[in-house]
Amino acid sequence: MQATAYTYDSETHSGQVLLDDGTPLPFDGPAFDAGGLRLLRPGQRVRIEVDDEGDARRITLVTLQTF
Repeated sequence: MQATAYTYDSETHSGQVLLDDGTPLPFDGPAFDAGGLRLLRPGQRVRIEVDDEGDARRITLVTLQTF
């Protein structure tokens, strides 16, 4: 799934992305670290993997979207 980076805290490696419908979805440090990134800037397109468990939906991986 694709999204746009919205916020990012370089100390905790956590933040939020905006899904294409505008819904914000938070991610934690382990999801960011799983993608092998060192930095994320707001506005960057990212690829995310989501664990879909109803309302407990969470991001398990954040990496840059490549074309």
